[in-house]
Amino acid sequence: MAERSSTGLLTMMLEPTPALAMTLPAEVREKLAELELELSEGDITQKGYEKKRGKLLAPYIPQIQGVDPSLQIDNRIQASSQVALQGSKSNKSRAANTRDERFRSDLHTEAVQAALAKYKERKMPMPSKRRSVLVQSSVEACTPPDTSSASEDEGSLRRQGRLTTSTPYQGHSHPAVEHWFNRVIQGSSTSSSASSTSSHPGGRSVTTTNTTAHAALNVNAAATALADLMAHTQLDNHSAPPDVTGLSERSSHHAERPHVASVRGVSRGFNHHTSVMETADGCEWRGEGSLTLIDGVPVNSRVSNKIQQLLNTLKRPKRPPLREFFVDDFEELLDVQQPDPNQPKPEGQQMCPLEGEPLGVVTNWPPSLPAALQRWGTTQPKSPCLTALDNAGKPVYTLTYGKLWTRSQKLAYTLLNKLSSRNEPLLVPGDRVALVFPNNDPVMFMVAFYGCLLAELVPVPIEVPLTRKDAGSQQIGFLLGSCGVTLALTTDACQKGLPKAQTGEVATFKGWPRLLWFVTDGKHVVKPPKDWHPPIREASNDIAYIEYKTSKEGSTMGITVSHSAMLAHCHALTQACGYTEGETITNVLDFKREAGLWHGVLTSVMNRMHVISIPYSLMKVNPLSWIMKVHTYKARVAVVKSRDMHWSLLAQRDQRDISLSSLRMLIVADGANPWSISSCDAFLNVFQSRGLRPEVICPCASSSEAMTVAIRRPPEMGVPPPGKAVLSMGGLSHGVIRVDTEEKLSVLTVQDVGQVMPGALVCVVRAEGIPYLCQTDEVGEICVSSGSTGVAYYGLPGMTKNIFETVPVTPSGIPISGRPFTRTSLLGFVGPDSLVFVVGKMDGLMVVSGRRHNADDVVATALAVEPMKFVYRGRIAVFSVSVLHDERIVVVAEQRPDASEEDSFQWMSRVLQAIDSIHQVGVYCLALVPANTLPKAPLGGIHISETKQRFLEGALHPCNVLMCPHTCVTNLPKPRQKQPEVGPASMIVGNLVAGKRIAQACGRDLGQLEDNDQFLYIQDVLQWRAQATPDHPLFLVLNAKGTVSSSASCLQLHKRAERVAAALMGRLNTGDHVALVYPPGIDLIATFYGCLYAGCVPVTVRPPHPQNLATTLPTVKMIVEVSKSVCILTTQAITKLLKSKEAAAAVDIKSWPTVLDTDDLPRKKSPQMYKPPTPEMLAYLDFSVSTTGILAGVKMSHAATSALCRSIKLQCELYPSRQIAICLDPYCGLGFALWCLCSVYSGHQSILVPPLELESNASLWLAAVSQYKVRVTFCSYSVMEMCTKGLGSQTEALRLRNVNLSCVRTCMVVAEERPRIALTQSFSKIFKDLGLSPRAVSTTFGCRVNVAICLQGTAGPDPTTVYVDMRALRHDRVRLVERGSPHSLPLMESGKILPGVKVIIANTETKGPLGDSHLGEIWVSSPHNATGYYTVYGEEALHADHFNTKLSFGDTQTVWARTGYLGFLRRTELTDASGERHDALYVVGSLDETLELRGMRYHPIDIETSVIRSHKSIAECAVFTWTNLLVVVVELEGSEQEALDLVALVTNVVLEEHYLIVGVVVVVDPGVIPINSRGEKQRMHLRDGFLADQLDPIYVAYNM
Repeated sequence: MAERSSTGLLTMMLEPTPALAMTLPAEVREKLAELELELSEGDITQKGYEKKRGKLLAPYIPQIQGVDPSLQIDNRIQASSQVALQGSKSNKSRAANTRDERFRSDLHTEAVQAALAKYKERKMPMPSKRRSVLVQSSVEACTPPDTSSASEDEGSLRRQGRLTTSTPYQGHSHPAVEHWFNRVIQGSSTSSSASSTSSHPGGRSVTTTNTTAHAALNVNAAATALADLMAHTQLDNHSAPPDVTGLSERSSHHAERPHVASVRGVSRGFNHHTSVMETADGCEWRGEGSLTLIDGVPVNSRVSNKIQQLLNTLKRPKRPPLREFFVDDFEELLDVQQPDPNQPKPEGQQMCPLEGEPLGVVTNWPPSLPAALQRWGTTQPKSPCLTALDNAGKPVYTLTYGKLWTRSQKLAYTLLNKLSSRNEPLLVPGDRVALVFPNNDPVMFMVAFYGCLLAELVPVPIEVPLTRKDAGSQQIGFLLGSCGVTLALTTDACQKGLPKAQTGEVATFKGWPRLLWFVTDGKHVVKPPKDWHPPIREASNDIAYIEYKTSKEGSTMGITVSHSAMLAHCHALTQACGYTEGETITNVLDFKREAGLWHGVLTSVMNRMHVISIPYSLMKVNPLSWIMKVHTYKARVAVVKSRDMHWSLLAQRDQRDISLSSLRMLIVADGANPWSISSCDAFLNVFQSRGLRPEVICPCASSSEAMTVAIRRPPEMGVPPPGKAVLSMGGLSHGVIRVDTEEKLSVLTVQDVGQVMPGALVCVVRAEGIPYLCQTDEVGEICVSSGSTGVAYYGLPGMTKNIFETVPVTPSGIPISGRPFTRTSLLGFVGPDSLVFVVGKMDGLMVVSGRRHNADDVVATALAVEPMKFVYRGRIAVFSVSVLHDERIVVVAEQRPDASEEDSFQWMSRVLQAIDSIHQVGVYCLALVPANTLPKAPLGGIHISETKQRFLEGALHPCNVLMCPHTCVTNLPKPRQKQPEVGPASMIVGNLVAGKRIAQACGRDLGQLEDNDQFLYIQDVLQWRAQATPDHPLFLVLNAKGTVSSSASCLQLHKRAERVAAALMGRLNTGDHVALVYPPGIDLIATFYGCLYAGCVPVTVRPPHPQNLATTLPTVKMIVEVSKSVCILTTQAITKLLKSKEAAAAVDIKSWPTVLDTDDLPRKKSPQMYKPPTPEMLAYLDFSVSTTGILAGVKMSHAATSALCRSIKLQCELYPSRQIAICLDPYCGLGFALWCLCSVYSGHQSILVPPLELESNASLWLAAVSQYKVRVTFCSYSVMEMCTKGLGSQTEALRLRNVNLSCVRTCMVVAEERPRIALTQSFSKIFKDLGLSPRAVSTTFGCRVNVAICLQGTAGPDPTTVYVDMRALRHDRVRLVERGSPHSLPLMESGKILPGVKVIIANTETKGPLGDSHLGEIWVSSPHNATGYYTVYGEEALHADHFNTKLSFGDTQTVWARTGYLGFLRRTELTDASGERHDALYVVGSLDETLELRGMRYHPIDIETSVIRSHKSIAECAVFTWTNLLVVVVELEGSEQEALDLVALVTNVVLEEHYLIVGVVVVVDPGVIPINSRGEKQRMHLRDGFLADQLDPIYVAYNM
């Protein structure tokens, strides 16, 4: 490698084109071509084909002993032999009109097949998808679309020629490979998954897929095939895939591997352990495929199987060799890709600028284009100028030079003199005019174009807008607006077809300026008077016309071409192509721009040539039309694209009697494309027998900015023979040219595009940064300096300077020439014989981890993977998106309407492997869309920038998606290595040294006892109030209408409680537990006190939901059983429900304890009240489901109950004269305390609003607050959400109903989580109009160990908000940042710490105290802490330290309870009531919920917030981990078509903002994510549902 000298580099396998094909007689070539076609149409088998072909070629091949003849034939013949993937009979029927790509040289297909053969079919989990999503296909899928296309080039083709010598599969080297691949492919469609559609509640249909999803997944099915394949083939045996989960170094392989022939001399033996993988949550994973929970509950789950396969397929990402890091503002360091020291570097000399031959001097050359038109129009008026054809290929009209001259004069006169507005002429010379002409009307276009030139107006040719939202149409409108276009010229027929507004005028298209439409073939065009003559001037530097061009980003620019450049370009083309007067030329290209315009409209008039214009619509009907016209008109020159040559091959056998011998030049306009070489070869192969001479094929390279850059000269000019280069893809990706010899898989074969244009100077410069000249073996951007390039981008001086005024410099910085150069956006180099080679375009350049890849090359590789079977008309788009500081490759393909799920998945996995092998680059996302749904460019190609835009906006609607972030994202920060923990003592010392105080804070003192505070028991308070203030109203319960449905004064409540006590005393013993199952209301409160009067321990339970017994009743049953309740008190209606038939289906109703209906209790007074011996005795049990889905009951003693009430009374200043409104559930936590305890203790009146009533009347709570002029109110997040969503648009209506919230001083949200700032802020904003003070809304914080730790209350400073760095938080550090800085997270204080409560922040591991602003666990000490859990399933010992734990250092005496929440304390500048500086407590999240990933701690809510922001249709999101994979569940609020759009957006946003790779994306219906009564997500329940496959997802995507 190293010895290669730069001169050696340039002797690039340049071979003469004719090759061996020339030595075969014409009839043999003819027969070969027919054989090819028969094979590709499935008329003969592969075997039959080989036999016949062998026979035909046998006499011409010198047989070498023992070598398969097919290996010796020269490439050029091999070029069209097709490895038929068993063409089926069904193809035959559609052979006539399909354009399935046949006649492709096999080289590329073979390279790809060989690459795939190197891979073992790795098992990949197939995504699972709901049936309704499966059938989604495009509306137009039935109508034949209008193109076969692979990129913006209106339907380009596949490239082949990568290999110089092909090794076909029929060779003896790999006897089993091909048939094995075919077997696997067929197998996968026959053993497709058993899909049964079962009906679920709600009548949705779902697909259940068998665990053996398809043959490629089920290794055993292919094991025999593998065995006989491996016996012959050297496969890379990917032995145990490395473990990416960090759990186990072993991996599970289910199939015993056959012995593999030693690979690279290393013998690999059997590998048959079925390993056990221990997962993160105490499950074992066994090879057999069933997941066994350690509890012994087997879960045979399809989901877990798939995730396991996913784990098995994840290779460790390829890491760049030497790693350096740049600091991304914090310790999360993103890998920065360092260049590989071994990568190839250019070694050649510095290139010399290349000069074209001088422009010849022509004696009678016209001084300008209009002058030429005038000359021919007056001296040769009968001479034909342009023949237009209809869709049947018949000539409809021939425009003569005389007619062109008179008609353009008429138009010029009319435009300048007959159009006026307010007596001013509408147009003056120099104005821009839009030309809107359809592709099949070249005559009218030509008249309009020359009419504008004669009138000295500037034509701007654009596409005909078909609908109001064509792809890119808005950008065209922007161009017209910036060019100041006010008038559009069009034909009568075209104008009639444009979309109209109601007035009958042409509609204004989105983003377009207001235009006047003028019909050029109507009655308004008048004859000029005799004395009027158009001004015919010499060519000047004024603008002649503007050509539009769309950039990679999708913006449209107008390239201005001056009169002198237009003339010089015609001159140069005439000289280069040897055009002579009166020649006939056929033109298939778009005549509005680029080569079609230059040859077919401008240069043709210069030389009085006759153009036969072939419309695109005719080519679609008859791809041979252009060849027939060459034959009919004996045309000397034809201008085509590779696509046209290609299409004609597919139809060529319909025509026997055509001859191409008249052609002296076949100009291939896109000859610079990587796949054009194979089209040229295949075309020559077939049409050489019809008189086509090999040397007339003339590829050329051009760009809108530089016009024609280089063109192969016609043979009569005596130029060197054409060249061909076989280049290493690896070298090209580093921008270096290396002639490839070693690795035959990844090569690119390119043909030259001839010599530089006459009068031009060409050089190659570095594509990025300063335009330094390249070395001779380096790829760069080709730049041209000549008088015949574009001049500027209209109205964009900055970009113009970059592109049109580049000054190339030598390495020492000296400009190489005084003339400015124009960048062509073509990437290439200059080869031997001064031939120009192009290897790609700037637009298609994707720089991934420092290596360059060309979109067109990737398209070619994807197309070579069984294209006929799968990709619809070859339509594939490849582009890159920027995610996490690097470009990522996205491939989007249209799949054929008949493709099955298995086919598509198999095709996708093979494309990934092929691209990985050949380009050594990972694909980030591969998406399949239904046929005909990608946005189209004007001539039917794919509109790449619009496709990319839709992908990023989530509007592509794919029907299949495969993301591979695990393989291609290699620049993630290193996983954090936890430091050996610093001891608690050093922590304290460290904090003291740093001047930080230990993070602890307390509420104010409880102060003096008042009269009701002397009672130790809450039931005593009620008896005292019943005597002291019997008629004082304590409770009002409101119904949905807002009227009082029930109320209770002190005495009424006491009496009702007595009745309950009397009923219990005879039946139950002191200390028995009683379950209270009531809807929210007075009954619940009365029975609670009745239990206390009787000495029983009440347990409040939410009643089951009658419409949803199956899920709600088991919870009731569980609480009753776990709390060991001996009796259930409830209403008559619920009693019936508990014993109903429906209940029996959900639970065992025979095992209910005694059920007492309390509706009609006798009025009996209990003999005497029970007095507890000590306040430490149990008062009640508080059961609640935590956010982690654990049912936990806590024990509240009488002392704690009184202390809680007293603390809340002080904080909220509650007295008998006060009213507070409560819209909370009364069953647990602070909600229960506020409903049942506080009013009785403090004597204030509570207006109770059951949250359930809000479902039928959302304004109920706020109306009540307003009506009763309440100062203090409590609600839950779900209530706040209902108000924001339900009343957001109705504030005006509420104001008219006199709802006024200015009375509210504090509105507190009761929660056990981090404050939801976004919700509280939007609530404040929406109801500001109703007088709600922005300072009123705040939150509370409580948890299981202490239900009320913080509560804003009425006095004290407002809650503060701080912004912390989210990345620091992952490392358990708190770093304050400014609002709006990147990665900032707003956190709101959770209210003020309650009186009597002390809080400290402790380290979760060492249990030592932490300093201020450190993230740690919140510990709390207070008289109203709960005393312990009441049986969490017999794990009391495990959780004992939750309630009584001590610091390991410092104050080691105080007993604390651990809340299980992470948070931090921060001393603020504010002062509290006692004049002290205020300490704010910030809750970050539950410790149980945090996700430990990559050694860092993530809070699910942060990831969820990012995800919800990523697409408008994501209603809700929840995340959890499973075996160290991040699973994201999103609820889709929108059509199911959008489901797959979310996969990429979710993956992108989590990578960008959290540096995490999403393992599985699950898209579900709204309402699937379970929430508890407080509106908190139950992520663990969701996880269990996912693993047990109960979510009925719309789509599950497994990211590779």
